[in-house]
Amino acid sequence: MQDIINYFINEPTALYIAIGLFSLCVGSFLNVVIYRTPKMMEQEWHHECQMLLHPEQPIIDEAKLTLSTPPSTCPKCKSAIRWYQNIPVMSWLLLRVRCGACQNPISIRYPLIELLTMICSLIVVAIFGATVQMLFGLILTWVLITLTFIDFDTQLLPDRFTLPLAALGLGINSFTIYTSAGSAIWGYLIGFLCLWIVYYIFKLVTGKEGMGYG
Repeated sequence: MQDIINYFINEPTALYIAIGLFSLCVGSFLNVVIYRTPKMMEQEWHHECQMLLHPEQPIIDEAKLTLSTPPSTCPKCKSAIRWYQNIPVMSWLLLRVRCGACQNPISIRYPLIELLTMICSLIVVAIFGATVQMLFGLILTWVLITLTFIDFDTQLLPDRFTLPLAALGLGINSFTIYTSAGSAIWGYLIGFLCLWIVYYIFKLVTGKEGMGYG
């Protein structure tokens, strides 16, 4: 492992190529996470509501949606997407922006998210190089990209991402990776306080509670 790290330290071009290609694949996976997570949450809410409102009725048996099952399909015709149709950016171009089965247009958003993930990842590499800071910086960047697009689509920031992200930020800075533990804790508290103030002012003005302390 140390030999690999030393190689990338001595050969930054190789590091850029490796991270660039890998982050394109990560971007492809983020497309799945962004699309499926809200649907998974909705499915869970339906089950919870049914258990609370109609506990005497059997739960409707429906296929459980996860990030890995069922396999990816075209949103329009539901035909399975083959592995060679899932190559980041290239498949979108080779398929001429259309589904291979039904010929419906494929949204440009998919390759854009893949390219955005690659660009942001390369910026992280440029800033930190082959270091521990780079590793955690990539993870934080990928999670933030996911949250950005889920928020844009649904106005939701799932706790399953935000809470681990906050814990990761506090945890890594307990070892002074980016800043001191004290600064990280104060940043967390000030950020929460800012959201709470917005929530409280909204409640005073409208008499209603805002979602997610927003």
